[in-house]
Parts: sequence; C-alpha cells; structure tokens
Amino acid sequence: MMPSSMKALGQARSPGSSMAFCTCCCSLSAWHRRLPILAWLPRYSLQWLKMDFIAGLSVGLMVIPQALAYAEVAGLPPQYGLYSAFMGCFVYFFLGTSRDVTLGPTAIMSLLVSFYTFHEPAYAVLLAFLSGCIQLAMGFLRLGFLLDFISCPVIKGFTSAAAITIGFGQIKNLLGLQNIPRQFFLQVYHTFLNIGETRVGDAVLGLVCMVLLLVLKLMRDHMLPVHAEMPFGVRLSCRLVWTAATARSALVVSFAALVAYSFEVTGYQPFILTGEIAKGLPPVRAPPFSVTTANGTVSFTKMVQDMGAGLAVVPLVGLLESIAVAKAFASQNDYHVDANQELLAIGLTNMLGSFISSYPITGSFGRTAVNAQSGVCTPAGGLVTGALVLLSLDYLTSLFYYIPKAALAAVIIMAVAQLFDIKIFGTLWRVKRLDLLPLCATFLLCFWEVQYGILAGTLVSVLLLLHSVARPKTQVSGGPVLVLQPASGLHFPAIEALRDTVLSRALEVSLPRSAVLECSHVCSIDYTVVLGLAGLLEDFRKRGVSLVFVGLQVPVLRALLAADLKGFQHFSTLEEAEKYLRQEPGTEPYNICEDSVPEHKVTLLKA
Repeated sequence: MMPSSMKALGQARSPGSSMAFCTCCCSLSAWHRRLPILAWLPRYSLQWLKMDFIAGLSVGLMVIPQALAYAEVAGLPPQYGLYSAFMGCFVYFFLGTSRDVTLGPTAIMSLLVSFYTFHEPAYAVLLAFLSGCIQLAMGFLRLGFLLDFISCPVIKGFTSAAAITIGFGQIKNLLGLQNIPRQFFLQVYHTFLNIGETRVGDAVLGLVCMVLLLVLKLMRDHMLPVHAEMPFGVRLSCRLVWTAATARSALVVSFAALVAYSFEVTGYQPFILTGEIAKGLPPVRAPPFSVTTANGTVSFTKMVQDMGAGLAVVPLVGLLESIAVAKAFASQNDYHVDANQELLAIGLTNMLGSFISSYPITGSFGRTAVNAQSGVCTPAGGLVTGALVLLSLDYLTSLFYYIPKAALAAVIIMAVAQLFDIKIFGTLWRVKRLDLLPLCATFLLCFWEVQYGILAGTLVSVLLLLHSVARPKTQVSGGPVLVLQPASGLHFPAIEALRDTVLSRALEVSLPRSAVLECSHVCSIDYTVVLGLAGLLEDFRKRGVSLVFVGLQVPVLRALLAADLKGFQHFSTLEEAEKYLRQEPGTEPYNICEDSVPEHKVTLLKA
C-alpha cells in the first residue's frame, strides 16, 4: 500500500513536475532497456547467488572441453577456443535479456569460421571484429526483422547439413587418420580411401568416449525428479549423478587425458595428442587489420575480399542462432527477450572479443539447456563460467597437452548429433509439402558452400511467399448471388489473378451476372489494386450488371472513396448487398456522401 505522504505528494504535483516525472520514468525505462542488469540487480538475493553459482560451474565444466574441440573444427590452435569462451559471459551479464543464454564458441559458428578464414587466426579474429560491428549496427538500426525472412525449413536444412559436415569432419581424428582435406566431398573420398590406415588406439579410445558420453546423457535424461520428501542420501546421490552427467564432457576428456598420460609415462603413446597450448591469458590488443605471410603483407582490403560472403553469412547466422536459442528458452520459462537488445549484446561481445583474440561466437543451445536445467536465476551465472575459463587458461593449459584428439572428436560428434533433425522431413510432408523445397535446397547446397545453401533456401522461401501473395485463393459461392471472397490480403501482384477469377465466373459466361466482392480479409490495398478494381467496375457496367463490395475495412474504404471510382457501391453486410442486387425495395447502397457513411468511418475519412 502506498504511504499517505507519497499519495499527497502525487496529488500535489504540478503539471511541470508531472512532466518532469514522466520524463524521468521514460529515461529510467530506457536505461533498463539498454542495461537489463539494472532491472534485476537491485533484487538480487543469496538464493539467486547460490543457484547462479551452481549453474555457472556446470556450464564452465562443459564449455572448457567443448572450446578446445570447437577450435579444431574452426581449424585454429586449441587456445583460440578458450579465448572465445569467456568474453560473452561478462558482456551478457550487463546487456543480456535472457537469464538462460550462454554465449561462446559453437559447432556451427566454428564450421563457418573454418570456411571463411582459411585456418588463419588473424582472419578469424578480424572476422569477429567485423561481425560484431555489423551486428551492433543492425541492433542500433533495429534490423532484427530481417532474420524473419529465414524460415524454419531453411534453418533446419542448414543445421542438419552442418551436423553431418562437422560430425564427418571429426571421423579423421576419431580414427587417427592424417592428411585428410577439409572440403566435405574430398573429405569423404579420402577418409574411405585411407580407412586402412586407422590407428587402433585412437579408434578404440574414441569409441569408448562416445559410449561413455551417450550413457551419461541417457542417465541425466532419465533421472527421476528430486523431491524434498526423499531421504537425504537419495537426494545427494541424485545430485551427484546429475552433476557428473552434466559435466560429462569434462569427465570423459579428463579420463582420456589420464589414460594418455599413463601411456606417456611408459614411453609408448598410441594416441594423437592435442599437443602444446599457449599458456596464460590472451594479450589485449587491437584485431589485425593486416597480416604478414611468407609471400608478403596482406592488406586489410585484401583480407576483407578474401573473407567475401563470410562477412554476411557469419554475423547473420550468429544472430539467428543466438536469438533462436533465447526465444526458445524464454518461451519455455515464461519471460520475454528483446531481439534488438540481443543483437547489441552479441555484437558487442564479438567486437570486444576480437581484442583478446576471440573468433566469432554466438548462443549455444546445449550449454544454454544445461544452464536452464541447473536452475540459473540471472545472467550472473556467466561470471562463474567466465572465471572458470580464465583460471583454466592461466593454470591448466599444460595439462591440456595430454588430451587425445580422438576424445575431443567424440565430444564434438555427440554434441552435433542432436542438431540433425530427421523428423522434420516427415513433419513437413504431413503439414505442408511445399516447405520441403527450401529445406532440401538448403540441405543439399550447404554441402557445397554454406552461403549458397542459405541463400538458395531463403530465395525459395521468399518465392513461395511471393507466390501466395501474387495468387491468393478466392472462395466462390455460386448461390442466387455470386459472392467472391479473397482469402488473404490484396496487393498489386494479385490484382490480375483476382480480375481473371471474377471475369471468368461473372462475365465470361452465357448469361452475365452481378457479383459481390466480400473484402473482410483485405486490410490494405495499393494504387495498382485500385486501378484494377476500377477496370472491373467498368467491365461490369458495360455488360449491364453490377459489382458491389461488402465488409470493407476502414483503410480500404478510405482508399476507394478517395479514388472516386465510377459505379462504386458498398454495403455493411452480405444480406444487404444480396437484397440490392435482387432489386428488393428498401435497400440502397451507401453513397459517397458523408450522411450515408457510418459516423466512425466519416471521422477516419476526414483524418
């Protein structure tokens, strides 16, 4: 309840102070929108701190081995995965609107980086900087709506193709094969060509790691919920199993490293190891705007030209992946995310990350799921994750030397397996078979070049959308009075199709008949549509029959009245229109004069 002094203050406020108060509130709301931390930090509690700490620790144990593995996918030294894993934690703490999302290296983003940066760290870091600038610009210009033109079938086709590309790309490490090209089709050919050179040690260890990861995942997925009524020992056991299953990547990689170290001590090493990793935190420096190679210095302009379509594909896919993850968990956990604010958060993360040698990052679905399942309450959980990554860089890099590449390959394969959605093909076949076209176009062409796959799928989706706009279905009722009802909006590409339908049903018959155009589904029209309707009215007039309109919405009525169409007649209900066309007495069409137009429409027409 509001204190009386506060009520009195509110009642006594002058108009000037009221305006100042409103300005202050708007300013405060704007600050909350731009810095979401201001909304939840004043209410932060010890209970939230406990839950955020547990969630941050769980995600940290997951991200460290994944970061090392994803650097391999990106074709970069392992430390670059860790360099990319902590900046997002700190930036999102201030700017993020989702409590669940974790930003960092992902399988798909790492795959794109490998395509466009030629396995050169300098290119990868510059790509992060430029992607961040593009994403920030999109956020400030509120261009997030552009992502809506990439349909779900395109996304599914891309992620499924990426899962196969990434997963098969790790077969060489799983089997210990050497000198396998990175281009997908060449990779498939040379993998099968060199299958006889498989290293038994790597193959056995890789398969064991995959089985362990699968078993631990199944254990977590099938665990019974913990209730307060359970005995303490049972609850403790469940939490220990859940923690072990959640941190399964770290446990399996540690197990594999221990096995490899044991062999190293004996003087025999059956595995291919990760090898030396640069120790310590990354230096803080500007991203490289030129790079020196054996053939000379590559200028900034040349680097940009070399990356080509990557400057569009990487930032767009990064935004798409991150916002899709944020919206999915916001819907699941009943809160709202601001898409444009998410653009700013990921853009600033990539831009600042380039100063500590990060490659482009985005929201991770797998780690976000772990974050949510761990009971995270705020983005503060990311601080724990970021701190854990920094500690591993400073103190654990010497131990990463003994991690077998086969173990990291197992982590990647199991992580990307869930990206392949086999059910989507059957679902689209049942729901709308035309959506299989963009899905298949994207899926197949992504094996050739990612940008061609996404572009082709988006183009097919847009063409299907334009076809539905240009050829809307028209429902026809052939009773005593011919009634035609466009089933969707009416825009300039559609007027010729509507004209053909009306003429074929009403005038191009042995006995021309009057018709009613029921426009309740039409919310707006353009000048081309107005001209087309004028032509229809003239055609009907010449044949001695009438075309009348029913159910016009106010914007459409305003446009038609302003056009002053000859012979234009409209009614509020279909019954009135039918009575008029049957020449029953007592019913007249609405005239253009104001007296016969409903009062609320007159007001809008005068506006």
